[in-house]
Amino acid sequence: MTIATLDLRAAFVCRVLSVLFACGVSAYASAEQSDAAEVGDVLEFVLPATALVATALNRDGEGSRQMVFGALTNLAVTYALKESISKGRPDDNDNDSFPSAHTSVSFQAARFAHKRYGRKWGIPMYVAASFVGYSRIDDDRHDEWDVLAGAAIGILAAEMFTTRFKGADVQPVVAPGYAGVHLRMEF
Repeated sequence: MTIATLDLRAAFVCRVLSVLFACGVSAYASAEQSDAAEVGDVLEFVLPATALVATALNRDGEGSRQMVFGALTNLAVTYALKESISKGRPDDNDNDSFPSAHTSVSFQAARFAHKRYGRKWGIPMYVAASFVGYSRIDDDRHDEWDVLAGAAIGILAAEMFTTRFKGADVQPVVAPGYAGVHLRMEF
């Protein structure tokens, strides 16, 4: 399979997901939510689906397993914290505010895609995940700390299980008294 074939498949999948996203936003519409909240609610499901589509496009069974393990770990930690902390929401609706599950799910998918497949997949997903976090604050369902904690949990869950797919991986390394670059190549 050539790079051009993967690019065409990725472009096709992005178009299909865009159409599904638009349909989902229309179907999910609620008079009680802002437009941003409606989009954020849909993106919470679109982002992990997109990450799994990336694994299918790359015929990457190991990536699928890594995504699922990261997602399950993320959900377990997020809901364990929600139950044990029991922080009230800004809108006083319930006591499940900390951390934001929408944000943790979104950032787990974004970090998985970025670490496994690189910036081409990761950057657009980080932008969308950031919008999910914004939408939760805009809808008065979470404050900034809820969203930041959710993002951190999602990123850490992806970090625990995700490895680079193929090729070279360059990552900055910063430690007390040291700064450098880590290069890994797979043949």
